[in-house]
Amino acid sequence: MNIVLLGYRGTGKSVIGKILAQKLKRPLFRLDDRIARSAGMPIPQIVSQEGWPRFREMESRIVEETCDQAKDAVIDCGGGVVLDDQNILHLKKNGKTVLLKADFNTIMKRIKNDANRPPLKPGLSFEEEQKAILAEREPKYLAAADMICDTTHLKAKEVAAAIIENFTRKSWI
Repeated sequence: MNIVLLGYRGTGKSVIGKILAQKLKRPLFRLDDRIARSAGMPIPQIVSQEGWPRFREMESRIVEETCDQAKDAVIDCGGGVVLDDQNILHLKKNGKTVLLKADFNTIMKRIKNDANRPPLKPGLSFEEEQKAILAEREPKYLAAADMICDTTHLKAKEVAAAIIENFTRKSWI
């Protein structure tokens, strides 16, 4: 069974994914890295040259390919993977999803210096954009989640331990 990490930027998916993969001795699939490798360019360049719709098409293809390859792995998803219902169906086929959440102020502190993402909603301040995107995605994140972890006040190792304990208790591991 794959462990699939969902959530907005700054909730800890990459750090927690790495810890889970190490502790469980599982392969780690980082979808954003796989998209960038496949395109031969970083995500900001993909979006700049081809736009968000093309990026989302690439993301869906990589999700499907990864789900065909990943067995008993940890899958670290980009924050927008939930925008396509087919992505979630693929991810849940052989996996259980963990939604990583954090309060808005914590997310802002964690991502304020991240230049790895171009704007999704031009014309808004950085903070306004983040609030709008979170509000749009929250119902999709919640609908997709098999488990929810709030990372606001926990260290990454504590979150990873909680995920492992929950997966073990439910016999998902």
